[in-house]
Amino acid sequence: MSAFARIRLFRPILAGATLRDRILACLGALVGIALTAFVSAVAAGNVTDLLWIVPPMGASAVLLFAVPASPMAQPWPAIGGNVISALIGIAVAHFMPLSALSAGIAVASAIAAMSLLRCLHPPGGAAALVGLFAGASSSYWFPLMPVGVNAVILTASAWVYHRMSGHTYPHAPAAPAAAPKPTQELPWTFSRSDVASALEEMGETFDIDTADLETLLRTIEQRALARSYKQLTCRELMSTGLISVAASAAPEEARAKLVASDVRRLPVLDTDGRIVGAVGLRDLIRPAATVRALMTPAATATPEAHAIDLLGRYAHDRVHAVFVVDEDRKPIGVVTEADWLAVLTRGLE
Repeated sequence: MSAFARIRLFRPILAGATLRDRILACLGALVGIALTAFVSAVAAGNVTDLLWIVPPMGASAVLLFAVPASPMAQPWPAIGGNVISALIGIAVAHFMPLSALSAGIAVASAIAAMSLLRCLHPPGGAAALVGLFAGASSSYWFPLMPVGVNAVILTASAWVYHRMSGHTYPHAPAAPAAAPKPTQELPWTFSRSDVASALEEMGETFDIDTADLETLLRTIEQRALARSYKQLTCRELMSTGLISVAASAAPEEARAKLVASDVRRLPVLDTDGRIVGAVGLRDLIRPAATVRALMTPAATATPEAHAIDLLGRYAHDRVHAVFVVDEDRKPIGVVTEADWLAVLTRGLE
């Protein structure tokens, strides 16, 4: 195995994880577990034995410190999942002798209870076995002391750690971008019902909050659209075969070309073929001898300009056509509002 391949083995497998986060998670778990064991021992009056901690707390620490955004790492699952599962293990021990069957019943019952009470926490399965192994001789206080005390201290430690490391805990899903209103909804956008339907169709359970998933998908959607449109140049979007009119031409010639070609603006060219203005039917209302006397400034752009930058000119400057010109200001194409609608249509298809 090459050195590069060996290094890759240590890359985090979790999406969004970084080496810095993993190192900090290790330090957080170190302090959290040590503090939990010490404080629990002091609370129990057993200062001679500082390991007053149940094994499931080690698994809980992985979730609380390494994946704090997981729904299963939040305070209620971390505390409730461990305490309820330990209580179920104790209850099973009081009604059944220790056996393979009782172990299966304890874990299965813990999963069912955590699911119903919305506190599913993987270490809860281990907490159920701890309660079962504690046996019928243990009191029903066992789920509270030490399990409950352990869970509360560890969760509090995680809360402090994440405040110091810059993470949000308890995790609050970022509000997803509001989906377009039904009257404005575009075909390529998705709704929350689409997310729910997709999850149901896939038939898989993912360790991510639905709101987080929606936010992630909308962010990806926005970045993809922004990237595709920002990379689109005027050269790629423009229409060629441009119809123009000479500055010295009579207004009647310009009017005839506008009507025949069914366009809103014509570029006006000088004798060297350079654009000097633009003219539309509204400009031709006034009497004049030549087009030059009636033309207005032309909106222009270079071939490599980002086409998305033209949207502001359409919206705010009330420009209907932007003429694409070369280095000599000779028009080589035009980008109109209709061209942008064509882009959107291609995107939908």
